[in-house]
Order: sequence, then structure tokens, then C-alpha cells
Amino acid sequence: MERRSCFGLVLLLFIVLASQEMVVPSEARVCQSQSHGFRGPCIRHHNCALVCRNEGFSGGRCRGFRRRCFCTRLC
Repeated sequence: MERRSCFGLVLLLFIVLASQEMVVPSEARVCQSQSHGFRGPCIRHHNCALVCRNEGFSGGRCRGFRRRCFCTRLC
């Protein structure tokens, strides 16, 4: 009987330890919106990001064939 109790305790301990290792932090989604204040073709990501920060976003990137500035923020 004691052997069965010890096995159950070890199994329970293993489940608790394994469940803590399985927790994976998730990343937040990133939403994008075309900049309303950026004028002209977007050549440098840094310039786009500065304009987007002034619009209240966290950053920005140049995207697409037409090189438009898209502002980014966490959803």
C-alpha cells in the first residue's frame, strides 16, 4: 500500500513540474494602419516610425510596392 502511495505522490509531483514548464508566454498581436501624416514615398523606416509616433502609434514600417508608411501598435 505504501508503494502505491509513493508512486502517486511522485506522479503528482511530475505533473505539477511538467505543467509549469509547458507555459509559453504569448506575444501580443500587432495592428497596422496606413499613416495619415506621412507624405511622399517611404524610403527609410526610421522616418516613418517618427511620423507614426507623432500620430500616437508605437512605431512604423515602409511596406508594399508603392512604399507606403504603415504605423504599428499592439492590439
